[in-house]
Amino acid sequence: MSAGDHFYLDKADPGSWRALNGLARKVAAAAEDAGLSRALVELLNIRVSQLNGCAYCLDLHTRYAVEAGVSAQKLAVLPAWRDTELFDDLERAALAIGEVVALLPDEETRLAELAVARAELTDEQYSALQWTAVAINTFNRVSVLSRHRVRPGASAPEQEAAEQEQEAPEQAPDPSRAPSTVAGGTA
Repeated sequence: MSAGDHFYLDKADPGSWRALNGLARKVAAAAEDAGLSRALVELLNIRVSQLNGCAYCLDLHTRYAVEAGVSAQKLAVLPAWRDTELFDDLERAALAIGEVVALLPDEETRLAELAVARAELTDEQYSALQWTAVAINTFNRVSVLSRHRVRPGASAPEQEAAEQEQEAPEQAPDPSRAPSTVAGGTA
């Protein structure tokens, strides 16, 4: 295999891919059980995907966010969420957790950010949001390493079907299409 050959990490080891999708389903259930909205989870998925530079996950989760009712204005300013009044305290807590998980800042910064977020959340929400950020981070890395493509003009279901047919036929169904969604599942 040369450096230019396309290697799909998810297709190369379908058992690990299915296990990762199983984790995503558990994380989605935890988010739902904690009362976290799909819109909130999708904002977190998008923010982490922005930080990781994952075009595929950005495309996919932006579509899901729109379906969940996230406004175009919020999506447009998401990279600058700290500089706006558009995000409520729960959203700010989730976004802070996402940034901490994606960037892993120094311990002092990490603990300070998590303490502020923690003050807004129940134990179940705090755990579910951290697991959501961990899961999307993992899907981002699989997608970036596999060089998953964004198909122009494809809807999320069309994009998923094309990926499954052409590139990774052994992928598990996308758990993020459930009523309550979490990271990944189609990366």
